[in-house]
Amino acid sequence: MRRSLMGVCALTVVVIVLGGCASSGGTLGQPEQQSSASKAREAAQIHTQLGEAYMQRGDLKGALAKLEMALQYDDDYVPAHTVLAMLYERIGEYAKAEHQYRRVLQLEPKSGTANNNLGAFLCRTGKAEQSLPYFAAAVKDPFYQTPYAAYTNAALCLVKLDRLADARQQLKDALAINPQFADALYQMARVEYLSGDAFRASAYLQRLESVGTPGPQTLKLGYEIETRLGDAQGARAYREKLLSQFPDSPQAHSLQSGG
Repeated sequence: MRRSLMGVCALTVVVIVLGGCASSGGTLGQPEQQSSASKAREAAQIHTQLGEAYMQRGDLKGALAKLEMALQYDDDYVPAHTVLAMLYERIGEYAKAEHQYRRVLQLEPKSGTANNNLGAFLCRTGKAEQSLPYFAAAVKDPFYQTPYAAYTNAALCLVKLDRLADARQQLKDALAINPQFADALYQMARVEYLSGDAFRASAYLQRLESVGTPGPQTLKLGYEIETRLGDAQGARAYREKLLSQFPDSPQAHSLQSGG
């Protein structure tokens, strides 16, 4: 999550700065105004970076103050609204978080990142049906660098709506773009398992394990798949890995309690 946010923010800053340079190139006779706007944008950027740093340290009150200051300098600065949305979501202020995500989309209505972020937020907060149009809009952005993430997020929401066939298609679209995207491979294994096809689920799980070290969710799903396939030895191997590597995880606790 952290890595993704930094990539989004860095890209957004570059786009805004370049856009500002292009538009000012045709305007003459207003050097003071241009300089003032440039200074305001720079101040907003600095305060946003400080706010993000405070969030990393767990100083959420300090982060909020810096982000609000950033928007006082420049209320159109997308990264400040994005980080502020994440902060509000983190502290459970969902109405304020949604307002910030929507503000970003207002500033960049065709942005794949903005549409995906709002869609993901809506899905996380129990509004799965409302989230779907935003993922569809996200993948239409020709400059969006990670459309496979939006397809995968859409699939996750479709699973919540018990639309497994539609979720499978979204995941196929994601994997057609990035065959090694771990989130899509995990969700595809889960969709096949929920659909009753443990063999296909096992095949996707093997692909997932080939691209990285499995976490507790993957190990728990592996245990469930092998159990359904009737492979006691395989199920036991997943169970032992889960309990030894992630003993404090909710997935491990669920197995220990017989879940």
